[in-house]
Amino acid sequence: MENNFSILSLFTSDWMTVLVSVVLVIFSIVSWAIIIEKIRLWNMVKRAPVQVKSSDNLDIVADKLIKPFDKNLWFLSMVAYISPFIGLFGTVWGVMDSFAAIGVNQSVSIGVIAPGLAVALGTTALGLIAAVPAAIAHQYFAKKSDDLYDNLMQDVRELKCKK
Repeated sequence: MENNFSILSLFTSDWMTVLVSVVLVIFSIVSWAIIIEKIRLWNMVKRAPVQVKSSDNLDIVADKLIKPFDKNLWFLSMVAYISPFIGLFGTVWGVMDSFAAIGVNQSVSIGVIAPGLAVALGTTALGLIAAVPAAIAHQYFAKKSDDLYDNLMQDVRELKCKK
């Protein structure tokens, strides 16, 4: 008996599994691109802190300064929220494939159900691989952005008091 298992076969067994896998891989790649960009942005701020100067409308200045730090956080939140559900859909698809194989083969042997279950677990793993870093990064960068905004608004209040 020959073993034809490969990791790639977990994600390319049929068109639906390919679609689910591609969507989750794209989500993961875009999430990591955003995470790397946020790390770069926060490192720049560490070297040259953002400061509010006396201006006509300090509230608008603070809002404009904070905008790059909030940019694309919505995408991380979305990936963190929906990737497990997309992975779960792949799981359901794999289990349905296993039941279909049982019906076709009229057998409940491990050789019949294992391929569908492996696909199911593979898409579940992809969903978590996309969701977990996105969730952690979203929470981390949202908190940092909120703290920066609070600090900027404190600076604005202090500058207004000095006027």
